[in-house]
Amino acid sequence: MNAEQLYEQLKKFQESKGYFFNKDKEMVMALLDSLLVNKERYGYMACPCRLASGDYHKDKDILCPCEYRSKDVEEYGACFCGLYVSEAWNNEAIPHETVPERRDPARVLAGLGIED
Repeated sequence: MNAEQLYEQLKKFQESKGYFFNKDKEMVMALLDSLLVNKERYGYMACPCRLASGDYHKDKDILCPCEYRSKDVEEYGACFCGLYVSEAWNNEAIPHETVPERRDPARVLAGLGIED
């Protein structure tokens, strides 16, 4: 599968749930390429904007779409990566703010190989 195939596969399904790909298709394709790299590397599509540990159970919260996407899109109109956005965000009807990291810092450190 390539990024274009992944795009087509996910687009219709995600839009039916109220999530849209960012209108910057070049950025979207780069993120989808990175998801495919992570799938090959780890065996799952970890978020390309975060450091995955390589342990599925530790990274489960950042499998794309991550468990933070809904809250991010609801509050900011975009997910942390900017891959998924609301229709209002794509239509410039709401401000484009930086989306803060919601992930537990311990999990972020685990992605760096630093654990308690």
